[in-house]
Amino acid sequence: MDNNNENNMYTLIFENSYEASNSIKAEETGTLKKTNDPENPEVIVAQGSYSYTDPEGNQISVVYTADDEGGFQPQGAHIPTAPPIPPLIQRGLDYIAANPSKDSQ
Repeated sequence: MDNNNENNMYTLIFENSYEASNSIKAEETGTLKKTNDPENPEVIVAQGSYSYTDPEGNQISVVYTADDEGGFQPQGAHIPTAPPIPPLIQRGLDYIAANPSKDSQ
């Protein structure tokens, strides 16, 4: 990244990586992002990954981003996800969204 161009939205501020003797690995990059918020004109945006072996011998890997808009957003096969919404409930939610009550208008 070009650190000398003031028109850049991001400026690299750090890179870090390590591997420990117990097979824990991590890497992260941080950039400084310009915002339109006069109280916080710059924020740090990080992205990275880490991996380790759990007590049962499974390899756990996480990739993440962290910023001022979405917070910490990890992704990994071991991270639980919400079950899908049943079709009948989804139809009800769609109906409610399409037909708001007169009190909420």
